[in-house]
Amino acid sequence: QPSPAPVTSRERPASCSRGFMMAELSTVSLPPTPFGLDLGEEIKTGCVMFYAPPVTIYGITWLICLFGLVGNGIVLWFLSFHVKRNPFTVYILNLAISDTFFLLCSTAYLIICVVEHTFCVNIVFIYIFMLFNVLSLLTYNTSLYLLTAISTERCLSVLYPFWYRCHRPEHLSAIVCALLWALSILLFCPVGVFCLDLPSEHCVISFLPTCFLNVLIFAPIMILSSLTLFIKVRHSSQQHQPGKLYAVILLTVLFFLLFTVPQSVQIFLFYCKIFDSSEIFHMLASASSGINPFIYFLVGSYGKRQFRGSIKVALQRVFEEKTDSREHGEKTSAEPMNTVI
Repeated sequence: QPSPAPVTSRERPASCSRGFMMAELSTVSLPPTPFGLDLGEEIKTGCVMFYAPPVTIYGITWLICLFGLVGNGIVLWFLSFHVKRNPFTVYILNLAISDTFFLLCSTAYLIICVVEHTFCVNIVFIYIFMLFNVLSLLTYNTSLYLLTAISTERCLSVLYPFWYRCHRPEHLSAIVCALLWALSILLFCPVGVFCLDLPSEHCVISFLPTCFLNVLIFAPIMILSSLTLFIKVRHSSQQHQPGKLYAVILLTVLFFLLFTVPQSVQIFLFYCKIFDSSEIFHMLASASSGINPFIYFLVGSYGKRQFRGSIKVALQRVFEEKTDSREHGEKTSAEPMNTVI
């Protein structure tokens, strides 16, 4: 019986992290990749052999995903049934949905990798890796866009309180969230089409619009508005205690940048064929999605230099805090020479 024909096309599997950590498959014997795929001669038989994954990093990542899912689940439940909607909570609700979706994707990948690492996996399994990758790109973009909208809107409310109070549409937050989800899905479609197919040239090209928007438009706007908000909060803190809302926004943006900038650098280095290890970056990306509920709890429970109160009380202190800029407008009219928070 003749042996199976070798696979001649160059094929790219992917791991489920916020980006495209891919390793080429070919008929040439290759060393094992850092993310658990042995891409050697076994590919000629139509399957891929897994070696034991880095248990420590995978275990930490799994715990991060687990705690993140629990935390985001509590936030989703609380915002859906126990808090009156305001402009800020609409953004946070959508951000929690995006983070939950990514953590579910990441958890599914980890479970599959651990269960299947000793088996010969059909090429269909590689498509599962790639599907997780492109879906995680959707949630990454959405989180970036939502954080940009949050920081920009709060910055405008501080810099122009009277204008913001008088001219802000009532349902602006819901409209902005819907548009940002639509934009993220629109950018996701070509990536989903071309990066689920094994040839890679079109995949790289389809990724360029996303890189352009993220790096040159949304990320700079988020950073500049957050810095402006931080300066105003620091200035106002000399006269009165800044609200918990602003601490939540600044900490959320800060940790998002700390955990996702290394991931973006890794993606760039991968496409430059310099570096393609991904376990650490996968763990950091999972931490970026899982840490926000703990920020809400810590900020909400902190009062008079001590932590106190239940989870429900802590979240109420954050999400039910006055976020309407009428407060700022009243202070502005009472003190025309002082436009601080």
